[in-house]
Amino acid sequence: MERISKNAHWENVYNTKKFEEVSWYIDTPTYFVKLISDLSIPKDANIIDIGCGESKLLENLHQKGYHHLSGLDISQKSIEKNKITFSHLTPNINWIVADISTFEPSEKYYLWHDRAVFHFLTEDNEINHYKEIVSNNITHHGYFILSTFSKNGPLKCSGLEIKQYNHEDIEKTFGENFDILHQEYIEHQTPFDTIQNFQVSVLKRK
Repeated sequence: MERISKNAHWENVYNTKKFEEVSWYIDTPTYFVKLISDLSIPKDANIIDIGCGESKLLENLHQKGYHHLSGLDISQKSIEKNKITFSHLTPNINWIVADISTFEPSEKYYLWHDRAVFHFLTEDNEINHYKEIVSNNITHHGYFILSTFSKNGPLKCSGLEIKQYNHEDIEKTFGENFDILHQEYIEHQTPFDTIQNFQVSVLKRK
């Protein structure tokens, strides 16, 4: 899929649907907040949420005292909504509009969180670019939390084809530069009462 059509797809999603109407909706991201809290990350750590959409993850982390937060999404509309929804947070979250398949970070991150963006990258050049930027832009001994559809999960998301992964695939893809700290399979219940199976990996930069 060409970049312009990817942009158009996601702009249409965020222009036409409320956040609680999308399959990846979570009212309160308790599971992911706990994953991060269990890592005992310093409150001043540089944290980025990849494909933030309209997620409340960064707001929840802000409430826990983390204050160097960034949210990245391909959709300008989702970022515009976030700037309004979370305008009360001080210090403000750094919002970034970018396509992860071409994103070139300008800083390094202590924690890189990605819930269901990486699995949209189906071309080798996109996957290799992603591997390169996480390896080069997560600090030494920093953390990488990655969630993708598992081999038992859907073949598509939001009408787009995805690439499924299991734990072995994640280790094969990222194991050269990361240690695997924890992996598990979880089930996400969508607002439509369907179940999506995810694999979740917590990795640490070597």
